[in-house]
Amino acid sequence: MSKLITISLSPHLHSQDSTKKLMRGVIIALLPAFAISVWMFGWRTLIVTAVAILSSLLFEFLIQKYLLKKKLSINDHSAILTGMLLAFCLPVNIPLGLVVLGSLVAIGVGKMTFGGIGNNPFNPALIGRVFLFVSFPVKMTSWPIPMGFKTALTDASTGATPLGIITEGLRNEETIDSIMKNIPSSMDMFYGKMGGSLGEVAAIALILGFLYLLIKKIISWHIPVSIIGTVALFTGILWLVNPEQNADPVFHILTGGLLLGAIFMATDYVTSPMTPKGMIIFGIGIGLLTVIIRRYGAYPEGVQFAILIMNAFVPLINSYAKPKRFGEEVKNG
Repeated sequence: MSKLITISLSPHLHSQDSTKKLMRGVIIALLPAFAISVWMFGWRTLIVTAVAILSSLLFEFLIQKYLLKKKLSINDHSAILTGMLLAFCLPVNIPLGLVVLGSLVAIGVGKMTFGGIGNNPFNPALIGRVFLFVSFPVKMTSWPIPMGFKTALTDASTGATPLGIITEGLRNEETIDSIMKNIPSSMDMFYGKMGGSLGEVAAIALILGFLYLLIKKIISWHIPVSIIGTVALFTGILWLVNPEQNADPVFHILTGGLLLGAIFMATDYVTSPMTPKGMIIFGIGIGLLTVIIRRYGAYPEGVQFAILIMNAFVPLINSYAKPKRFGEEVKNG
């Protein structure tokens, strides 16, 4: 025979979506949040984001070409997305050298150490972010107050995030009612008028990106909805039990990196479960850990740690939630 027919196991499915197309779709979904960040924090947003993207591309190129000596993959847009997500997790006034260092850790440790895209067990951008947070906590917790293009490079006013204000106030035995007087309103937080990382301050922009991803079928609803729903449920219970010591669910949803993490980081194909059942378990775990860390942990924010912890459980979740094989014998009785 001149030609061989290759027969593979089911399922016999084919998708027109390529890695490059999917990555490009996520990048497009991030653009509304990026635009509002530029508006709120000024033109240095462009510099931080550009440095993160370019350094991520450079490190992936150098590692693949000279260390791993394998086929280059910088054209698949995954390094661009990693750099963009890393920038979204950083304060706008962070020194640019730390942005480059974060990109090196994200690409070199979080991604290429495990063999590149498709092999990394943890979200690379979060690896870079947590490394910077643990290594340079002062630089990573200095939050410029959004002033639009008036935000200066060196002398911009800084302040705590709403989550930081709540945490500090509770440590000083203040009540939620008194603390909330120093926090922007829910509508201000919805539109991005609060301190925080570049990409987490505007809930409306992140929600628009979420809708785009759903319409384009780049992600499903299971992980974001289960994360946000779990956070809303448990913070709601705490708030109802003791409203003097616990903020309401709306506050927790609109502040910090919850929406950014739930929509754009926890949904990473490689580091999240494969089945809808597994995705919901994964999301519930992230939501529950986020509430525990925010309310009882040492840090005001807990989303990034919760996602990385649950990334480690993905193989177990996949094993538990895997679908039954076609033709598998069903035992009666």
